[in-house]
Amino acid sequence: MRVTAGRVGMALGALAAAAGIVWLLMPKPIPVETVAVTKERFVASVDEDGKTRIRQHYVVAAPLAGRLTRVRLKAGDKVAANEVVAAILPPPAPLLDPRTRREAEERLGTAEAALERAKAVVERARAQADHTKAELDRTRTLAGSGASTVQALERAELAQRVADRDMRAAEFQNHAAEHELAQAMALLGRYKDGMDAPAEPWNVTAPVSGVVLRVLQESEAAVQSGMPLLEIGDPRDLEIVTDVLSTEAVEIRPGAEVAIEHWGGPGALSGQVRRVEPAAFTKVSTLGVEEQRVNVLIDVLSPPQQWTGLGDGYQVDTRITVFTHNDIEIIPAGALFRRGDSWSVYVAVDGHAQPRTIELVRRSRGFAAVRKGLTQGERVIVYPSDQISPGVRVSVK
Repeated sequence: MRVTAGRVGMALGALAAAAGIVWLLMPKPIPVETVAVTKERFVASVDEDGKTRIRQHYVVAAPLAGRLTRVRLKAGDKVAANEVVAAILPPPAPLLDPRTRREAEERLGTAEAALERAKAVVERARAQADHTKAELDRTRTLAGSGASTVQALERAELAQRVADRDMRAAEFQNHAAEHELAQAMALLGRYKDGMDAPAEPWNVTAPVSGVVLRVLQESEAAVQSGMPLLEIGDPRDLEIVTDVLSTEAVEIRPGAEVAIEHWGGPGALSGQVRRVEPAAFTKVSTLGVEEQRVNVLIDVLSPPQQWTGLGDGYQVDTRITVFTHNDIEIIPAGALFRRGDSWSVYVAVDGHAQPRTIELVRRSRGFAAVRKGLTQGERVIVYPSDQISPGVRVSVK
């Protein structure tokens, strides 16, 4: 009996040793990470950063050349329509060098002498007209009594008309001499005390009511016609401009829903695509790659009270919806891999990895929508390594 018991013990020990060796030689389960398949609404979107922009910018420019007075307005000041925002004074007269000034003074003397000569001509013409008028009166009296001929009367009337025309010509010449004198005096007016009258400013008004966005010319300076002075806009009339790849822009339609995130306030703002511009442009990415991109214009639908802190040129993140599907299985995109021409996943079933061929609908933002091949609640292996093969043992982390 003792021999039999010893043999049994030895056999059991050998079996235990063999089991231990087998257990040591068996491959250990591969630790994996799994995610349950969910069934819910799937949304595919185009995510890009954008920039706010006031829809209507009004650039107030100088309507004429002159000297701009200092602009008192600052960025952020409110202005009303037709309110004076700047004033332009006439440009000063050019500086005269000594020789030019001397010539101007001599012209002034010449103009004064010409005026005196014109006055003398006027007096002479007036005296001549008075004389011819008296001669005409005497000739008419004599002709009425028959003491003078008709020819003498006609000559007197002609002399009277000629004298009147000469007097009018002399008066016009005197008037022109007065203007020439005034012109010569105006040229020297800045060098004579009390001759310069206060310059009348030209007031520049705001075209619309709004807020001053930028003051482009603040200090007093000489300006030319058309030079921009300041920008005015309504900060409540905001839109968002975001540029997307041209390959993504073909899916975006006017009216598409937009979520505006990371704008600086709590939650996300709602928006809507208003327009997708028809022309693309080339833009170099941060990696140095040339890309064809398209501007998408987005209207903000949230009430202005919710985003009062936003202004012109602020950065935001936009999520433009391009595809939706209700009640469909959703898995992480990291669980997908290609097997042949089909998409597949590994499903963890009873501690083993089982491959499953699926019919993929679409991927977006790290998730994938699956039409066939999976059911809700199954757990798929995400980011499967090359150690995962059909039937291999796995342990869930």
